[in-house]
Amino acid sequence: MKKLLLVIAALIPGYSFALEPLSSEDLSAVSGQGGVYLSGDITINDNGGPLNIDGPTANGYNWQADCSGSSDDKRCGGRIAVNSGTAGGWLVLDNIRGRFSFEGLTLRTRKIDSDFNGDGAAFNSDVFEIGLPNNLNYEDASFTIANSNSARPTDPGFMQTDIMTVNINGTANLQGNLLIFPTGAP
Repeated sequence: MKKLLLVIAALIPGYSFALEPLSSEDLSAVSGQGGVYLSGDITINDNGGPLNIDGPTANGYNWQADCSGSSDDKRCGGRIAVNSGTAGGWLVLDNIRGRFSFEGLTLRTRKIDSDFNGDGAAFNSDVFEIGLPNNLNYEDASFTIANSNSARPTDPGFMQTDIMTVNINGTANLQGNLLIFPTGAP
């Protein structure tokens, strides 16, 4: 018992530090890091497409199960549409379905003031950095890559050309960072 007390007493220092305010000069010399570490498990349209109000169920809602190209209802699966320019063309990820999970996606800002073949010193500004997770897991995931003349399939005159449909099960190993450079004046 005496040895245990002696060991505990040896681990406790004879002095302690109190929190004290920093002066402006001392605070300006402090540098810190900030960021966000994210993990996620996202399931999109596991039971079919969106809930439709005109369904045959007792409460008036049902899952849209027919997501084939022959379906009259063009609201099926998740959709992300990005305008590719002023001409009105849209790059589309359509009929997004399945389970996507990841661990270790990071978000932070980073100052670029060197490298990039000398352009970093001229840029000398902050960028938004997305650190890719080590693994991205897919379970029964699928999506269609397409181009379209409008963002929504319910818009008048809607036309879409499907380029390819991707079906994925497994794990993708990712490395590196995605840097997003700001444009314009803040």
